Amino acid sequence: MQDRVTLGAEVFLEEHLGELKSKTVGFITNHTGLTHDLKPLINVFIERGLKIGALFGPEHGIRGEVADGAIVSDGKDPKTGIPVFSLYGKDRKPTVEMLNGLDALIFDIQDVGARFYTFLWTMAHCLEAAAEHGLPLWVLDRPNPITGSRVEGPVLDPKFASFVGLYPVTTRTGMTMGEVAHFVARRLEQGPAALRVVKMRGWKRSQWWDETGLPWVMPSPGMPTPETATVYTGMCLFEGTNVSEGRGMTRPFETIGAPWIDAEELAEAANALKLPGCLFRGTHFVPWFSKYKDTPCSGIQVHVTGRNAFEPVRTGLELLILIRTMYPKAFQFRLPPPSGNYSFDRLAGGDSIRKMIEDGANAGAIMASWKKDQAHYMGERAKCLLYEE
Repeated sequence: MQDRVTLGAEVFLEEHLGELKSKTVGFITNHTGLTHDLKPLINVFIERGLKIGALFGPEHGIRGEVADGAIVSDGKDPKTGIPVFSLYGKDRKPTVEMLNGLDALIFDIQDVGARFYTFLWTMAHCLEAAAEHGLPLWVLDRPNPITGSRVEGPVLDPKFASFVGLYPVTTRTGMTMGEVAHFVARRLEQGPAALRVVKMRGWKRSQWWDETGLPWVMPSPGMPTPETATVYTGMCLFEGTNVSEGRGMTRPFETIGAPWIDAEELAEAANALKLPGCLFRGTHFVPWFSKYKDTPCSGIQVHVTGRNAFEPVRTGLELLILIRTMYPKAFQFRLPPPSGNYSFDRLAGGDSIRKMIEDGANAGAIMASWKKDQAHYMGERAKCLLYEE
């Protein structure tokens, strides 16, 4: 039997709880804030004598039931009566009013290792608020489910900063939430003094989720399995196009398609690319929500055959170029609002990828354009790493 990773939350309970027992804390969490045996940390903290003055919920709400992109409202926790403040409503950063009466903040939410997953930036905004108001922020670390040793994709262009990418990290970050917190803290005007990261015990950078000994709790409605997380950093790019990324399906991001795609034709062409660590199968589906709701679609499912060889960002890029080439009259990047950037550009971290695709560049040339910024990022990332390979 494999050794189980000891979560940062469990280390906090063993070693640091006493440091906050005389304080009133705000807890930023959701339904993934659990012990290894699935006990909600809200309950455990209260049972252990920690005074929680406020709860803060990210996108999808404190219980994870709200659809992607939907506004989350403030409220009150029905079990404890503790006020719940939304950080995915009119405010994305804790306000002075929300922080009133609090002595410290604790953050514990499961990440998936992708720059455009908004939980990262909820954490970043909480760290900014903590620094601005002189409060410590404790980040209770959790595993990166797609390993912390692999980095892929372009570095975010600061001109395209948004809530799907606030700080200059790569698409596949190669860091845990706690390590990203250090990355952000180094860039704050106030410095890193507000940050306390509680490390896990027993986690290695090379570990995939199923090697941690921990149960998977889907962190959002569109992230049902660790396999979803494995492909997400590449296949999420299709959100910025008129190709369905598989929302409204039981295998989102593993499945893509549209009414105007020929499934078998695309599968044959995708397999001819001979991309490492994966195969493609033609498939047919009818989304029950999101793009092409109730409309028959055809497309492909990505089957990862070797996850250590698989390159999700490259795979997503190659497939996007392929579909645009095969269906030039049908494929579109989703148009931007009257003011603002293309949604694809926000996901990609800049407009250069879209422009290179429109100019006919192949995936190799596009990936080569990332190398200089990626090398700089690797140096900055190295200063923030907390765990061994």
